[in-house]
Amino acid sequence: MFQHVDQHYEETDFSQSDQREGELRNCTFTKCRFRGTHLEEVFTTGCNFIACDFTGAMFNASLHNGSAFTNCIFRGANLFVSKFEECKMIGSDFSESQMDGITIRGGDWSYVNLRHTDLSKQDLRGIRLTEADMYSCNLEKADLRHADLTRAQLGKVRLQGADLRGAILDGIDFKALDVKGARMDMMQAVTFLRSYGAKID
Repeated sequence: MFQHVDQHYEETDFSQSDQREGELRNCTFTKCRFRGTHLEEVFTTGCNFIACDFTGAMFNASLHNGSAFTNCIFRGANLFVSKFEECKMIGSDFSESQMDGITIRGGDWSYVNLRHTDLSKQDLRGIRLTEADMYSCNLEKADLRHADLTRAQLGKVRLQGADLRGAILDGIDFKALDVKGARMDMMQAVTFLRSYGAKID
């Protein structure tokens, strides 16, 4: 168990190291490398990770509160049962990452790469996903109420049983969506029908 408070690191290489069960508070990491690093059960709060490389890192059972991971690479990372509360993840790449059992509470996930990710049954209420790449994601039975999906890429997304009521869907290509079984509010349904040329009186 270790604790770092108000520390600043730049272009530091933590790759393959054992950082399990540590606590990071108000620390800043800029262009640092955490490739294959053990970060299981790490707790971060108010930290900033800027353009860091977490390729293949293990975040199992980690907890992050109010931290920012902007333009970071999580390719192939293991995020099993990790928890992100009110975190800023703008521009980060989660391709090929393991996200089973992840918990996301609020926060800004705009411009992230979540292609092919399984987010079924996730509580994603109120999350900002502006222009996120969610191509071919599994969002079955996900709760997306009041999420901001402005201009998100939702091609081939699975929405069976998902709840979209109150979600912001501006700029969405409805023709690329299969909304069968999804719950929508009246305004969304009207917008969906208009995208197919229907005239609503």
